[in-house]
Amino acid sequence: MRVHVVSDVHGSVEALAQAAAGADALVCLGDLVLFLDYQDPGGGIFAELFGAEAAARLIALRSAKQFEQARAWSRALWDGLGEDPREVIQRKVKEQYAALFAVLPDPTYLTYGNVDVPALWPEFTRPGHTVLDGQTVDIGGRTWGFVGGGLQTPMRTPYEVSDEDYAAKVAAVGAVDVLACHIPPDVPELLYDVEARRFERGSSATLQAIRDTQPGLVLFGHVHQPLQGRLRIGRTECVNVGHFRGCGVPFVLEY
Repeated sequence: MRVHVVSDVHGSVEALAQAAAGADALVCLGDLVLFLDYQDPGGGIFAELFGAEAAARLIALRSAKQFEQARAWSRALWDGLGEDPREVIQRKVKEQYAALFAVLPDPTYLTYGNVDVPALWPEFTRPGHTVLDGQTVDIGGRTWGFVGGGLQTPMRTPYEVSDEDYAAKVAAVGAVDVLACHIPPDVPELLYDVEARRFERGSSATLQAIRDTQPGLVLFGHVHQPLQGRLRIGRTECVNVGHFRGCGVPFVLEY
């Protein structure tokens, strides 16, 4: 069995169309949407609407953790647009989803990232696409458990859930061969982004599940430039599958 795994696609349609080449199945760990591109301020929905200079300013405010100032400043831009921001964003997200889901092969197994909008996915999934969140599936004779979304942060991205709700999804998955999540377990080396120079949030529930059930492999994304891309906890290998928008190359798993 050869499985290709991607995460943090962030609008990379052309690369995603090639991601499953030579694989028996594709696994996507979320963050399909590109709203704001921290590495290229000219990319994403916000820059498309307001320009790269405005996007760069928003990135600078967020990076300085001035979240209230960022929201107030961007709110003024939205007010000047003269349309309901929610309607505009939904329209733009749908455009991205239409292009991205169109290139996903059969079979593809997906879970949500923290910037995804789960309510919109049913409109775009096709036969052969299996969406899982707090659920398990057999892929080539191994049990995979999927846990999507992220934990609550000052960024207020679209699919953040409480620690309790996230832990309930981890518990629902139970003991599996491969645990596939969007966010990493709560281990500092896996959470620190060396380019952004900040810690992202990880899941203590996932870390406890690793200690309790010792899956063979835990796969995740979310942190684009991690201090450490992989480490072992007991018999469990924990692997960041990579920032797909940045590298364009899937993580390859053969068994």
